[in-house]
Amino acid sequence: MNDASQPVHNEGKARVLRDAAERGVEVRILARPVAHSLQEAAELMGIQPGDIVKTLVVKRHDGDYLFALIPGGRKISWAKLRPLVGVNKLSLPDASAALEATGFARGTITPFGSSTAWPVFADASILGREVSMGAGEHGFSAFVDADALVRAFDATVADISDPEGD
Repeated sequence: MNDASQPVHNEGKARVLRDAAERGVEVRILARPVAHSLQEAAELMGIQPGDIVKTLVVKRHDGDYLFALIPGGRKISWAKLRPLVGVNKLSLPDASAALEATGFARGTITPFGSSTAWPVFADASILGREVSMGAGEHGFSAFVDADALVRAFDATVADISDPEGD
């Protein structure tokens, strides 16, 4: 018996596709091989590393969350995101809190089909192309036009990342 308050992990792709359709956004979900690095993942999918967008769940000081969409090869810039959100404290929750906040396990998280519609903040560098992101289940990637993604969630678009390694 499934407790209705617990996410059903094997229905993630269906939730993503259903939410995308309701928002009028075309999303393609494709199986993807296991990769051990960003570069390897990009090569296996025939895309550039920056075309892989991480959906990070960020916890606000008040206990609410937001999504930050960050392209591969870059990391979230707390110094840029905090004033944009209007708070002094943001953090990355642990895996169980991220699962509880979204209904998706780390590595599968996407705003599409999230159990709660948290605000979306997108790094401006993702615009103008198709991107790959979590698809609600391990072993799959969702491909979506980044501009359509931003419009669908009325996302705040700004420079919210820095190059990894800085």
